[in-house]
Amino acid sequence: MCYFVGGCINRRIWGIKDPNKITNRDIYMTYKVALPDLVSNSYFPAIAAVCLGFFEEEGVDAEIELIFPVPDSFSALRDGHCDFVAGSAHAPLWAFPRWQGSKVLCALSQGMYWFLVLRKDIDVKKGDVNGLKGLRLGAAPGVDVGLRQLLVAAGIDANADNITIGLPPGGIPEGQSFGVVAAQALIDGKIDGFWANGMGAEVAITSGIAKCIIDVRRGDGPPTAFNFTQPALVTTKKLVDEKPEIAAGAVRAIVKTLNALKKDASLATKVAQDLFPEKETSLIAKLIERDQPYYDAKISKDLIDGMNQFATNAGLLEGGPVSFEEIVATQFNYLWKS
Repeated sequence: MCYFVGGCINRRIWGIKDPNKITNRDIYMTYKVALPDLVSNSYFPAIAAVCLGFFEEEGVDAEIELIFPVPDSFSALRDGHCDFVAGSAHAPLWAFPRWQGSKVLCALSQGMYWFLVLRKDIDVKKGDVNGLKGLRLGAAPGVDVGLRQLLVAAGIDANADNITIGLPPGGIPEGQSFGVVAAQALIDGKIDGFWANGMGAEVAITSGIAKCIIDVRRGDGPPTAFNFTQPALVTTKKLVDEKPEIAAGAVRAIVKTLNALKKDASLATKVAQDLFPEKETSLIAKLIERDQPYYDAKISKDLIDGMNQFATNAGLLEGGPVSFEEIVATQFNYLWKS
């Protein structure tokens, strides 16, 4: 499912040969940054990097494209329909076995970033994974694996305990974000809870119908779940090899965006006004402020180790662990703190 985003599109990009600074603008083209969820704080740094002009400042004009679900985003990357994906660091595995042909450039933030919310009338306390038995939980394809493996790590068998995990009834209409649709499905009583980004969770919570049960980043659930995955900017090895200056420019743009949002979360509202529904626009600055402690572009070895184990347990990775150097475009790691 593809959907172009107005307001931050049709920006043009110049491909240059100097990996440190783009000055010789001799190749004129447009690069696409695909996201599996637009109305989200999870991938918001990539959206803001385009819309606040940080890509352009680096000589890399970009446009945003919504491609849902996340496995389809990476299939599009593999097939040359987009140039970058702002998505889960583990998710290239659906299109790039053993991450071969893909390269993780930098993180958008640290830690597994999805939330589990339930209806307020369900008698389950925060952090109580055992209380999920018999419930209907919404989760997007590709994202659901995080919840499934969290349950496994907590010693819970979803099938034996009659926990249903999948899309809300009716699926996700084209051009809409999973979290927003799932929040409405919860309000309408079609599901008992859902696993999604912070925006979808916050919409449900502020509606008064939901409560947060699992927030992995802040200590809920098995500790190993923190390093199952994290939001990241990913491209192809081909782009890294052939246009290192574009890849470097993208990393610098993300780092500048993280720094800008840490200094002034209200910038998020300016970006969201042209892209988000009214309610979500009113919430985004609060969510960005909450995420600020996790704004760091680094990819850690702990993340790679945890993600390898997570992907193996989930059946996404065979043949043993993949090294840090094979997964990550390490030639740009000096830019993570710039």
